[in-house]
Amino acid sequence: MRVSSKGDYACRALLSLALHETLDGSVPGPTSVRDIAERTAIPQPYLEQILLALKGAGLVRSKRGVGGGYVLARPPAEIRISEILSAVDGPISLGDFGEPHQDGACTHEGQCVLLAIWKTAGEHMRVILDGFTLQSVADAARGTAQWPDALVDAGFVPLS
Repeated sequence: MRVSSKGDYACRALLSLALHETLDGSVPGPTSVRDIAERTAIPQPYLEQILLALKGAGLVRSKRGVGGGYVLARPPAEIRISEILSAVDGPISLGDFGEPHQDGACTHEGQCVLLAIWKTAGEHMRVILDGFTLQSVADAARGTAQWPDALVDAGFVPLS
């Protein structure tokens, strides 16, 4: 799997919202699309589309009018990176290649073995992405937690 630009932008937008919560965890109010776009360097028209998809997935809420914008729909500790990517890119997998034969009999020159590998790799990727929440990423960005690559290299995926 390759994380798309849309997936990266969605994660960056929600991380921006998480990083701008107050220290006591309360939300200072909705953040405008323009402010998020400026903070993250995401083109505003594209960001608007992404935020609509995230709203549809229940990850953000919006408020219209003066003082309107977006807020996280749940605390950052309850939003997993895998959810964000799935909301804009669809299910996390290495591809849609079908299921390998379950009985070990493969009639396609060993293709079933490869299908089993792709399926297993996709499941591992999903587990790793499930292990990171917006809170754990925000904490690493603030310097109050280990960087994700150090945790993955050590074989530990935080479930905050």
